[in-house]
Amino acid sequence: MTEPATQPVRPLRADAQANRDRILTAARDAFVERGASVPLDDIARRAGIGIGTLYRRFPDRTALMRAVVLDALQRTADEAHSAAEEEKDAFAALVRYMHRALDVRTGAVIPALLDELSIDDEEMERARSAGSDALQRLITAAHRAGALHRDVTAADIGTLIVRLSRPLPGPFPRKVNDELGHRHLDLLVNGLRVGGEGKLSGPELSLHDLQRMSRGSRRGSRGEVSRKK
Repeated sequence: MTEPATQPVRPLRADAQANRDRILTAARDAFVERGASVPLDDIARRAGIGIGTLYRRFPDRTALMRAVVLDALQRTADEAHSAAEEEKDAFAALVRYMHRALDVRTGAVIPALLDELSIDDEEMERARSAGSDALQRLITAAHRAGALHRDVTAADIGTLIVRLSRPLPGPFPRKVNDELGHRHLDLLVNGLRVGGEGKLSGPELSLHDLQRMSRGSRRGSRGEVSRKK
């Protein structure tokens, strides 16, 4: 007796896909900033949808958390592939991947959900392997080009991204937080590159800026920082 043919997965309509993407982005940011127990109503409001729409896509919190992690893993793998295909310089491809990984926030959302979600099943393992394999290819190419220190490993790059992805403590505005992550990555990239220097992105904060934002002043909470001319 022959097995029944597997029905192809029907792609979502454009509006349904847009709703799903908004939910995943809103949930990712909420989980990073407020933890795994953030109310689902808040996530729906953040996504600009009704709670009923959220539940139609994700029947419970666990399903939503799982989808957020899988989406983040897929996005970072996609970024690694795009960097490898579109950048002619192997080291530039690795650096581009690292900056994009900060934007995707994989290194922040997975640690935020580790205690609430199992990531050891087959589907998760496939997604993790796809990302790690793509990263390893970037690193191997940079090693072969003689641009990346030979003792830098995929684990080094992955851990570095996790450290830079976590929000800073205190009332730092999201925009400043993100910009500083990219700036500090540029600083560290100079330690990865063989014999090279690069321009730093992000704001050049003074000690006064840092102290002011740490105190939660009104000006600092709006993300106003002085930049060296």
